[in-house]
Amino acid sequence: MKAWRDLRVVARTLLAAEPRRLALGAGLAALTVLMGMGLLGLSGWFITTTALAGLQAASAIMFDVFMPSAGIRLLALGRTASRYGERLTTHDGTFAALASLRVRLFRGWARPDAARRLLARPSRLLFRLSADIDALESFYLRLLVPAAAALGAALLAGLVLGAMRPWMGSLLALWLLVAGWGIAWLLARRAQPAAVRRAQAMEGLRARAVDLVAGQTELVMAGRIQAQQDALAAADRHLAAADLALNRLEAGAGAAYGMAGTLTLALVLLAAGLLVDEGAIGAPAAALAVLVALSAIEPFAALRRGALEAGRAWLAARRLAPHMGPNQAPNQAHAPSPSPAPPAPGLALQLRDLTLVHPGSRLPALQHGTLDVEEGERVAIVGPSGAGKSTLLAAAAGELSASAGELRTLANCLLTQRTDLFQDSLRDNLRLADTTADDGQMWAVLAAAGLAGEVQALPQRLDTPLGEGGLGLSGGQSRRVALARLLLRDTPVWLLDEPTEALDTATAHDVLQRLRVQAAGRTLLIATHLRREAALADRLLVMQPGRIVADLRRGTAAFEAAMAALRPD
Repeated sequence: MKAWRDLRVVARTLLAAEPRRLALGAGLAALTVLMGMGLLGLSGWFITTTALAGLQAASAIMFDVFMPSAGIRLLALGRTASRYGERLTTHDGTFAALASLRVRLFRGWARPDAARRLLARPSRLLFRLSADIDALESFYLRLLVPAAAALGAALLAGLVLGAMRPWMGSLLALWLLVAGWGIAWLLARRAQPAAVRRAQAMEGLRARAVDLVAGQTELVMAGRIQAQQDALAAADRHLAAADLALNRLEAGAGAAYGMAGTLTLALVLLAAGLLVDEGAIGAPAAALAVLVALSAIEPFAALRRGALEAGRAWLAARRLAPHMGPNQAPNQAHAPSPSPAPPAPGLALQLRDLTLVHPGSRLPALQHGTLDVEEGERVAIVGPSGAGKSTLLAAAAGELSASAGELRTLANCLLTQRTDLFQDSLRDNLRLADTTADDGQMWAVLAAAGLAGEVQALPQRLDTPLGEGGLGLSGGQSRRVALARLLLRDTPVWLLDEPTEALDTATAHDVLQRLRVQAAGRTLLIATHLRREAALADRLLVMQPGRIVADLRRGTAAFEAAMAALRPD
């Protein structure tokens, strides 16, 4: 029941994103099928009637060939136009709906803890955003649309034969729906385990391929490159096995639809022959009935591909349904959590009995933290690795939600330990901090970061393209770009997480000196274990795992002792 509920939630969300275009596309698909059946049936009736009329000169002279031939042309042209319109409308509507769902999911993940989850499992979240959403495309295009077209085909076949004998039309429509939809339902049930295995195998294959490419140096150094290659090959074998199982099921479904079509044709041919023998209908009507019945099973056969991928759509729905609840507004669901409330007047940061716990962990990273930081203060958070320094900054930046207690802060900007640059121009990498910044502002922050001269020397200057991860810049240059982005982000509070880690001494001191100058009037909160970074501060917060154990002010012996205990350059 939960699986069907999840599927209904996701299907409702998908269809609500573009209801008019998706409904129009399904209608055009049904119209295309109906015109195709009409074209085949009318052509058969016309050929048979023309042949019979030609047996006698009088009937040949009186026979009107223009109206049926005009109808055939109309159906042929209409079928072509409706097919084009159906393809255009369904694909355009589907792409628009999926784009809306991607935005919705991205908003759902752009909340506290999102960055940490992304770093922990990047391939899984990427798979959710791409493969699971794509599975919903198959759900609409290959399942819902063919099902609507098949329903129209069954109703038309029932109407045509019902005009000859009502019981015959009713039985044919019922048989088509039971056999056509029944085969698809059985196929979907039998294919679900293999489709789920295929989706999981594809996810595993992507993850192992990414690990192999991104970590090949470490794997070689650890002597594990062959083991990773074996794991990748094993994932590929699992994928191939799932594909083989699905291909066998598809072949079996094709045979089942073929037998159903043959049986339908034989029964209709027998019934039409009996009616002709009774004189209830003529040969042209019999040809019409047989050809309409022959074409009616084809739309049901188109359900095969959708039924095969129904298991994948079900798995995607199970994963995505929690992010698409029925009580959430389409354009506001899972929007980023609101910014923390502002602290008391005169304070930049305020903690009251704050407890922080990382997702999946039972041990708190911070327990009952209470702290006030005044506006303009420069505070360094020191302590051993794992004490919770970066965790406290992440909570202040809104990247980690509190398990208990209260955190209030002014608007802030976090400079993390790692510099994230993207495969884009230098200008666009800077604009991540301020999308409205002009070139003058960019040159100003580059000068303040000590990078303007080096960028001026580049042939394309601000338009210089960077490779993946900022390829093309040295480590020091990348860090200065991150500093320039920080300067471009005009916030009263700066959160700095080991800002000069992994930089050489000269570059580190230059970056820190520029930070000291540019931070005038701002509040600084620095997580560090380096003496050169803590020297920016007038106050030290000493942390032991999970707790703030000391609050030291510059000018006291305890402050100087704590500074001396930090790691030198």
